[in-house]
Amino acid sequence: MRKTHPGALGRFTRFGRAMTVAAAIVMAMPTGALACTQIYMGKGVTDTGDTYVGRSEDYASRHPKAFGIQEPRENPTFSSDESNFEWTFDGTTYRHTYVRDLPSGWDGRDDAYSEAGTNEKGVSVSATLTTGYNDKVKAVDPCGSESDDPSGIGEYTIPDVVLGCADTARDGVELLGKIIDEKGSYDCNQIIIADSAETWVFMQLSGHQWCAVNLTAVAPDKVSVNPNMSNLKFDVNLGDELVCLHSADLEKIAKDAHTAEYFDDGWLDVATSYGQDEGIAQNTRYAQGRAYFGNPLADGTYTKDLTATSGWQGVTSISDPELLFAPSGKVGLFQALRSYAARGEQTSDLNANTNSKLYAIGNNRTVETHMFQIRSGLTSDIATVQWEALSRAEFSVAVPVYSALLTEVDKTIYPDIHSWSEDHTGDAYERENVKGALDASTDNGSLDYVLMDINTLAYNYRDKLSAPTRAYLDALQKELISQQATVDGIMKQTPSDKRSDLANKLFEQASKETYAKAKALLDEMRTYVNGGMKGDFVPSDLDAAKGDLKAPIHYATAAVAPQITEQPQSATYEKGDKAADLKMTATIPDGIAGSDQYLTYKWTAESDTADASAKATAAAKPMARAAAPGTASQSSTIPVDTSKVGTTTYTCTVTNSMNGESVTSEAATITVNEKKPEPKPDDKPSSDNKGNNANAGNGNANAGNNNANGSTAPSKKSPAKAVSGRLVSTGDTNNAMVPVAIAIAGVAIVVIALVVRKRNRE
Repeated sequence: MRKTHPGALGRFTRFGRAMTVAAAIVMAMPTGALACTQIYMGKGVTDTGDTYVGRSEDYASRHPKAFGIQEPRENPTFSSDESNFEWTFDGTTYRHTYVRDLPSGWDGRDDAYSEAGTNEKGVSVSATLTTGYNDKVKAVDPCGSESDDPSGIGEYTIPDVVLGCADTARDGVELLGKIIDEKGSYDCNQIIIADSAETWVFMQLSGHQWCAVNLTAVAPDKVSVNPNMSNLKFDVNLGDELVCLHSADLEKIAKDAHTAEYFDDGWLDVATSYGQDEGIAQNTRYAQGRAYFGNPLADGTYTKDLTATSGWQGVTSISDPELLFAPSGKVGLFQALRSYAARGEQTSDLNANTNSKLYAIGNNRTVETHMFQIRSGLTSDIATVQWEALSRAEFSVAVPVYSALLTEVDKTIYPDIHSWSEDHTGDAYERENVKGALDASTDNGSLDYVLMDINTLAYNYRDKLSAPTRAYLDALQKELISQQATVDGIMKQTPSDKRSDLANKLFEQASKETYAKAKALLDEMRTYVNGGMKGDFVPSDLDAAKGDLKAPIHYATAAVAPQITEQPQSATYEKGDKAADLKMTATIPDGIAGSDQYLTYKWTAESDTADASAKATAAAKPMARAAAPGTASQSSTIPVDTSKVGTTTYTCTVTNSMNGESVTSEAATITVNEKKPEPKPDDKPSSDNKGNNANAGNGNANAGNNNANGSTAPSKKSPAKAVSGRLVSTGDTNNAMVPVAIAIAGVAIVVIALVVRKRNRE
C-alpha cells in the first residue's frame, strides 16, 4: 500500500494535472481509504497442507497495474523516486515476475512498486503492507520519510531488491535487514518473504529497527489477517534465530523511547512497544477478517460506533489484538482466494454490503491481489503457484502461474509496461467511473481493464449486478482451481528442462480463457445497463442451478498429451475387394467435456506394392484428416486401397492442437493378395442341356449337403455324360447297382456250376 508523501506527488500527474489538483483529490478521500490487507494461512489449517500467503493492494478504483517479467541485470544500482535511496548489487540478478505501477505516475520510471512476484530461485515477495509507529519511537528513530530530504528503502524498491538478489527466503530477510541497518527505512511496512521451506513476515518498525518472524516455524496452525495494523501482538523467542531475526538495537530503541512492554515470559512485546493505536477502518477490517475465518472477536473485547454521520462507522477499538489466531476449520483454496473480498458478510453488524459507511477488506480501491500457494517437498521451481487477480478482488478472478519458471507473457492480455494506453481509466483521475466502464471504444484487450470495468459496474449497480456477476466469476474461479490440480500433476512429471515452456503455455492458456469469459460477461453487463436494466441479469454462460459454467474452460487441456483408446487393426484382402476403413480412436484425458475437439489426426502410409510404379518412392505419404472445427471427434478413419497387390503399413499420429503434443499409433499392416482364379471348366461338375447337375443322386442327405454348400440340388433322372478321357460318373446309386448285381449273379452261376460238377464226380 502506498501513502501520499511530500516527495511523491509526481505520481498524480499522469494526465498532466497540476500538483494542486492531485493533492485535492487525495485530501478528498476518506481517512483510511488507502489501505491493504495481508493474509496468511499456515499449512496446518489448509485442506491441501499448503501455505497460503499474500496481500491486497489498495490505492484507487481505476488504477492499472502491469504484470510482467524483470530480466536479469548486471551489477544494477537500485534507487527510488520517493527518496534518495541507492544501493548497488555486485553480480547478476535473478529473473522475477512483478506487478508494477505504470511509468506515467513516476516521472517515466518503469521500476515502481513491483508489489508481488517470484524469482527463478523460488523466492516470493509480497510488499508492502504499510503500517505505522508511535510518536515516542518516531522521536527516537524516525523514518526517512519524516525528513525534508527523504531517505531509506521503502515499498518503491523492496520487491525488486529482494527478488533480484535473494536465493532463499532467509537470505532475503538477512539482506533487507542489512540494507536497513545501513540505509534506514523510508517508512514502516510489513513484507512477506517466502520460499518452499520458510515463510517470513518482515517488519520495518522505525527508521533503523526491524524484526522478522518465521511463520512456518511458529504458526503452522494459525491464520493472520492484518489490515495495516502495527499493534497486532505476537510472542516469540527473540533470541532463537530459527524463528526470529531482528536488528541489534530492537530492545534498546524501545527502552530509549520509554515504550518497551514485555510478555509474562520476559520477551519484548514488539507490537505494543513500537506500534500505535489504529483507526476505525483498520479495526473494522480486522474484525471482518476474524469473522471470515470463523473466529470473530469476542464480545467485550472491542467497541464500535454504528451511528457516526461523518467518516466511517465500525469498530473503534480492540483489546489486545493478535497477529495470529486459529480458524474454525480447514481452509480451502477457493475460500483463501476469496478472503481478499471479505466484506463482513459473516457478521450481523459489520456487513459493508448493507452499510456503505463500513470500510471493507474487499473495497472499491483495490488495484490487485495476489496469493502464493506454497507447497512443501517440491523443487523450488514448481513449489510456488502465484494466483494473481488484477483490479478489485470483489469481482475478479485469480489466474494461476508458475512464476519461478515464467519467461514470457502475452503482451495483449498483459500489455508491456511501456505500451499501456490509459485512456480507458475514464475522465476522472483513477476514481470510480461508470461512463468509462461502459465505453467499449477504448478497450485495449487487457485483462486488467476488463476486470476493472466488471468491478465498476457490479459495485455501482450492486442491487442488480453484484450477485449474478459474483456467481459467474465464482464458477470460473472454481474451474481454474479444479483444472490446476490436473495441471500440477503433469508439471510434477515434466523434466526440469521442459518446465519453463510448459509454464509459459499454461499461463497463456489460463489468461486467454479467463479473458474470453470475462470479456463476454462484461459485454452482457454493458448491454444490460445500456438497455435500462430491465428484469434480472443472468450471464448466458452460467448454469445457475448447478453453479457451473455452461461451456467449460480448457486450461488443463494445454497440459495433457493425447491418449489412444483404440488402435487401427491389420487385415488381409484380395485385390479389388471392398475393404473396411482403418480406424483409430483417441482422447485428451483431462476430464473436461469437449476437449477432444482439439485433436487432429494425420495418417501415414508406407507401401511395397508389387505393381506400384515407384515402389511408393520409399517415402511416407501423409494424409491428414482432422476433426471438424468446434466438433468433438472421438476417432478418425482412412480408406484402404486394395487396387494393388502388396503390403501397406499405416500409422496415425494424433495431436493435441492446443499444445502440440502428439502420440503415434501402432502400425496396421494391410496385405493385398492376387485374387484366387475362378475354377476352370474342367474342374466343374458337368450339366445336361437343361442345366441339371449330371452327377446328381437321389439321396436326401447328399441333396441337403449340396444345398448347404450353395449349389443347385441334383436331378435323379439326369444321365451321366462321358467326358473325353474320363470314365462316366455314376452319381445315381440305383444305376451303380446294376453292374454289381450282374457280377454277383455271374459269380453265383459259376459257383453253382462248380458245386454241381463236383457232386456229379462223386
